[in-house]
Amino acid sequence: MSGVTTFPVTSALGLLWVVPFLGLLLSIALLPSIASAHWLRRHGEWTLFWALAFSVPAATTRGAGAVATVLGQTALHEYVPFILLLAALYVVTGGIQIRGTPRTGAGLNTGLLAAGTVLAGVIGTLAASLLLVRPLIRINRHRARRTHVFVFFIVLVSNVGGALSPSGNPPLLIGYLKGVPFLWPLEHLWLPTLVLSAGLLATFFILDHYLLRREPLFVREMAKLGVGGVVNIPLLIGVVATVIAAPEYVADALYVVFAGLSLWLTPANARRANDFAWGPIVEVAILFAGIFVTLIPAIGVIAAGPGGPASPLFAALIVDGAPNDLLFYAATGSLSAILDNAPTYLVFFDFAGGDAARMTGALTTTLAAISAGAAYFGALTYLGNAPNLVVKSLAEAHGVKMPSFFVFAGLAVLIAGPWYALVALLFFR
Repeated sequence: MSGVTTFPVTSALGLLWVVPFLGLLLSIALLPSIASAHWLRRHGEWTLFWALAFSVPAATTRGAGAVATVLGQTALHEYVPFILLLAALYVVTGGIQIRGTPRTGAGLNTGLLAAGTVLAGVIGTLAASLLLVRPLIRINRHRARRTHVFVFFIVLVSNVGGALSPSGNPPLLIGYLKGVPFLWPLEHLWLPTLVLSAGLLATFFILDHYLLRREPLFVREMAKLGVGGVVNIPLLIGVVATVIAAPEYVADALYVVFAGLSLWLTPANARRANDFAWGPIVEVAILFAGIFVTLIPAIGVIAAGPGGPASPLFAALIVDGAPNDLLFYAATGSLSAILDNAPTYLVFFDFAGGDAARMTGALTTTLAAISAGAAYFGALTYLGNAPNLVVKSLAEAHGVKMPSFFVFAGLAVLIAGPWYALVALLFFR
């Protein structure tokens, strides 16, 4: 997600503008658990309700024309490019069939997570997540205890792995467009990311090994590994290159072209073998439509800066004229976990100085703290980064029981929180 459209929140209503976003968040968090059948049928209506809960009062108090302009900009420059990219990656990766059924083991699962973490820095967290989640589901499909595999997958592949390049995660792409050199994240975040990834992978291996030993014995015939639908590999490379290099409207057109070519050229049996279905992507598209709308005033709270509702936070970020790197890391990360990490990165980047030359010079550690917070902490909720919700939807479509919103957040904090704290102490104290 890369939304930067904001809405003024300094009027008498103040933080009340954020209520629709919180309402949508709570709906996504609670209704699938307490009324799953109702949510399955009515999630579109709930999403529309909360979107209208912002747009109607906003139109009444600020004018229908002004609000229509903001919503139009959000749709044209943020939601449509995002959903076209998501759909293109979903279609293209859905045509790449990684065949074979190697015997499940903690080593194999850990290796896949490690490979996905590295791959996320090259082709992006969204593409890497979509490419590898299906084989991971297939390899672990016989297990009684497998939910933890996908929680760690979201933390590592959908988030942490994207910290090393602008192609890996939208916040770093924004930094690159603002003038941060392409290789800067790799040069300055490789060690924190290595420490974090190694710690998480070691934690996963120990837990997965422990749980596998308590699984009933499962014997199956090994199948030879292979790749089908290889025509999609150059299409995937094309989508990733488009994200980095193509102008906005050209990129939107190319996403449609790549998706169309994939649907045309991919053998039907490759998609059937992947259990390809449109349901998960449609559900995610509906939910993100509401998220993009209700996020407008939520991002506005932060974008208002030192004079807005979040003024106490901004006052604490600069101590005696110098940035507090630890607080920049924690604040950027915490807000990225519940809001869009791309505009959160942009707001703190601008507040810390906004000049790429200074940020990559005298304020290198501050920029590293902002970048790490935006890239890492999105793993703490399903809404923290776009791939999180996509992985959840795909896993559930294949019969994996994923934790509810708050349970996932608790597990993610329990799993990743100590390692995030270690990174803070080692690099941003």
